[in-house]
This record gives sequence, C-alpha cells and structure tokens, in this order.
Amino acid sequence: MPDGGPGRLEDWVAAAPGLDAPPEGSAAEVELRLYAELQDFLPADRRGGPVRRPHRPHQTVKDLIEAVGVPHSEVELVVVEGEVVDFSHRPAAGDRIAVYPAFRRLDLGPLPRLHPPWPEQPRFAADVHLGRLARLLRLLGFDVRWANDLDDDELAAVAEAEGRVVLTADRGLLKRNQVVHGVFVRPGDAVEQAVEVLRRLDLGGRLAPFTRCLVCGGELDEVPKAAVLDRLEPLTRRHHDRFRRCGGCDRIYWPGSHHERLAATVAEVRARLGGSPGGSGAGG
Repeated sequence: MPDGGPGRLEDWVAAAPGLDAPPEGSAAEVELRLYAELQDFLPADRRGGPVRRPHRPHQTVKDLIEAVGVPHSEVELVVVEGEVVDFSHRPAAGDRIAVYPAFRRLDLGPLPRLHPPWPEQPRFAADVHLGRLARLLRLLGFDVRWANDLDDDELAAVAEAEGRVVLTADRGLLKRNQVVHGVFVRPGDAVEQAVEVLRRLDLGGRLAPFTRCLVCGGELDEVPKAAVLDRLEPLTRRHHDRFRRCGGCDRIYWPGSHHERLAATVAEVRARLGGSPGGSGAGG
C-alpha cells in the first residue's frame, strides 16, 4: 500500500508519471501502468515502465489487467485517459490505463468503486498453504477460516458465502469471480506476512491478542476453574487459576509455559506495525 495519509484521486492521477506522453508503438495497442505493489506481479525485466498489450475490441480492462498477471481483487482503481472506469470498460486503441492497488486510505469520494467497501472488521479465509499465518492471525484476535483439507473451490465458496477476505499466494484463486476481496500473500515468515496483511487493511489498531482459539478460531470466554477442574492435569490444577474455553471446539486455555513465547510474537508484530509492545489477555 502506498505510504502516507489519505489522498485525493486528483493527486494520484496528476502524479502518475508519463500519462501526458503518447504511447509508443502501434496505435492498435493499449498501455497499462501499474502502481505500487502491483509491479510485483510483473516479471522483473518488465517492472518500472508501461506494459503494452495488443488492442482487442472485445477485451475489458479486467481482461487486460489479469492478462498481465494481476488478480482483479488486488485492484482498487482504474483510470483510462483521465476517467475512472469499472472493470467492464472496453478501452479503445491507444488508450492509457492507470491501475492502482487495493488499499483503504485513498479517498475516492463519490466515485464508483470496483468492489464493495472493505469490511471494517474483516474475517479471513486462508488457503491450505498458510496455516502458520492463519494461526498467528487467530492469536492476534482475527476470525480466520483455515483447514488443511480445504481446497480452492471450497475456500472460494466459503469466502463468498460468509463475506470473508481470501488470503492466498495463488493468483489463480484471486482471479475467480467469487472472490470479492482478497490479499495476495507474498513469501516470508508468518510474522512478515501478518504485518503485511494488517498494514494493507489498516488493521493495526484492531488487534485483540489471546481472544481466539488457535486451533479452530472460535472466541474464548472466561470460565471459572471449578467448571473445568475435571479436565485439568494435576500440575495445571495446582499452579493456574485463570482459564478460558473456546466456544467452537470446547478447548481449554490457560497461561501456560508457552505464553511468554506467544506474547513475544505479539510484541514483535506490534513493534513492526509501530504500536506499543506487548499484548493483553492470557493464552494457553
């Protein structure tokens, strides 16, 4: 996501380099300029400049954008010859197309949006390869659907039915029409990936550590020790008095020996996001 605070559409269009210059090459081409992290979807030798595609009258801007490798879910704004358009727009030969990433801090005002508004408190659906990220986001308090046997068809259907944001490193999954909101997760460890997702969606202030089950993602509720006493090992009974129970899978949590490690991970995420270190709550 571009750095800085809220911006105006006029500022972004005016700042787009090269839009005043006519495209080179055949008039039977269109020119795409991809901004910010959208450049990452291009081969390394094609980054930093315009991308030219043959003009085919039947193609929409969505067709052209996805043809160069950018999933539609990654795009928030498309400007053709200075006019904001939607995905169904068919450009003319010679048109210049500016494509901006999906982000939450550009003020579009009354202009049409390519997607429904992002949910204020998004829920996620993570693909099968992102188990560590799913667990970490749950630790941070976010609702994440993940299972090691959830295939792409099921994941897309769950995201559509439940209004979830898809997290995946699979461009093909993000190109599916069922996927309204999605985030392309780049390579890295789980902390790096979580920080990227939270920054992208401006969720740094929404962390609620140790409030969800790490296994199923259900919400945790405080329970009296007496209510779970018969499920505790002798040492746990002796040394712990605070317990939480998952409303989804009935798993019991308490601040065990691994709590400090989990708290350190939460602190690292907060630090990278620029927030205060540490976390609240208790985990088991």
